[in-house]
Amino acid sequence: MKVYINGKYYDAKNARISVFDHGLLYGDGVFEGIRAYHGRVFKLAEHIERLYRSAKAIMLEIPMSREELTRAVIETCRKNRLRDGYIRLVVTRGEGTLGLNPNRCSHPAVIIIAGKIQLYPPSMYEEGMAIVTVATTRNLSNAINPAIKSLNYLNNILAKIEANIAGVEEAIMLNAEGFVAECTGDNIFIASGQRLLTPPLSAGALYGITRGVVLELARKEGLETIEQNLTRYDLYNADECFLTGTGAELVPVVKIDGRVIGSGKPGPITWKLIERYRELTKASGEPIF
Repeated sequence: MKVYINGKYYDAKNARISVFDHGLLYGDGVFEGIRAYHGRVFKLAEHIERLYRSAKAIMLEIPMSREELTRAVIETCRKNRLRDGYIRLVVTRGEGTLGLNPNRCSHPAVIIIAGKIQLYPPSMYEEGMAIVTVATTRNLSNAINPAIKSLNYLNNILAKIEANIAGVEEAIMLNAEGFVAECTGDNIFIASGQRLLTPPLSAGALYGITRGVVLELARKEGLETIEQNLTRYDLYNADECFLTGTGAELVPVVKIDGRVIGSGKPGPITWKLIERYRELTKASGEPIF
């Protein structure tokens, strides 16, 4: 594997950053997870744009233009001969002194890793997964805004630990008001009749790229799409439920907190959207080769 770091490529065993990098010391940085399908990078422009928005929110100056960064992502895929896989794009505050002051960091670091990923077992996509709600509350918007895809993921990791303890792969996080925000790494949707509902960004949900794609696909299928606050009651009484994310794609949920959702099997709306999503990934994206 070849890893891009600040304009150069390194073998995986030699791909290193300084122990004084503030991305390591303080989680001071931003990142994107991107997918490649059939020799094309899916929704690359949208991911690059979200990266720049996250960086602007924390006053981090990315030392490359959007066009340069796009070319670097594609070239990293080429060097790794990646046709189907996962790309992790990271920008850190860079090497600095001990202490929080970001002004003492000399130069931001840009890192691109292109490899493979499998978040969930294949059986979960066919049979659906069980998830739970957890006690860890989603970050407040006026603390660490969930809209910022930052390197500080401890909030999500604490919730993931609770999921692991409960014996499931994912966990639902509620916001301080008790409304559903999102899962530890995925957005959440429910279907009720011909309506598709998902929490609004103001509830603490990340502006998911896959989330946006699914909303668009649902509208094309004639579904009414609604972004509104949801409670656990709404989830328990849904006809269908599924999660979305770059790594997860679309994965059905058939049980929440021990309650069976709908028929206990992935529903027709979920299957239809999975089918449409897979069709889209075959036909679009920035070509690698």
